[in-house]
Amino acid sequence: MEISLFQVDAFASRPFEGNPAAVCPLNEWLDDATLQAIAAENNLSETAFFVRESAGYRLRWFTPSVEVDLCGHATLAAAWVVFNELGDTADTLTFMTRSGELRVHRHEAGLAMDFPAKQPRAMAPAEAVLSALGLEYGEVMMTDDLLVVVEDESIVDDVSPDMTRLMALPGRGVAVTAPGREFDIVTRWFGPKVGVEEDPVTGSAHTSLVPYWAERLGKTRLTARQGGRRRGQLRCEMAGERVILIGQVAPYLRGTIRIADGP
Repeated sequence: MEISLFQVDAFASRPFEGNPAAVCPLNEWLDDATLQAIAAENNLSETAFFVRESAGYRLRWFTPSVEVDLCGHATLAAAWVVFNELGDTADTLTFMTRSGELRVHRHEAGLAMDFPAKQPRAMAPAEAVLSALGLEYGEVMMTDDLLVVVEDESIVDDVSPDMTRLMALPGRGVAVTAPGREFDIVTRWFGPKVGVEEDPVTGSAHTSLVPYWAERLGKTRLTARQGGRRRGQLRCEMAGERVILIGQVAPYLRGTIRIADGP
């Protein structure tokens, strides 16, 4: 059995920036154990698999450890593959996912993803979260992730979390975020629970970050930077109860996965 493999850098204008994702178009679904094994072998934060259906594409995302409900950068990567490698001429793609229908359309600045917004809620007590991050102060909120708001981007740049202690916290991962100097917001995201110690750019986290920062900054359009040693950029817009995430994709690799049939 042979499966096409594309590796691209999402939220990047050139290779070696942004967040790498693997994308595997399938003619039909393989069993979950094989999908998970491929993702583990790829050893990237996400591998996206999709199958064409009458209404669009059925899309699933796997980290090296688990299947996840939502992944922004791998959705961006999958859309780029559909448009540029498979030659789909539509202006808008519809992906059916565990988080409902997600749409991606062509945009003058790259590709634009239309995701449901998530409103963070205050979390108390917050001491365990701050302690695991090595922080004394921060506003702690919760959606799918823990969101920790600090007052300066230098704090975000310098944060050094205890990954073992993060594993014991609620939620999928932890986003540490602050107002930026060159960008409206800067963020780092840590997810050891899902097998990703630090993700360079987490589109799904911005479905919670953007509603918070849009209200705090009084803006519906935001520029965002995420990452530590490796970084990427995205543009974000509030559109009612939806968040529009806009980014570029840089292709890096195309290849073939070969899996022997039978023992």
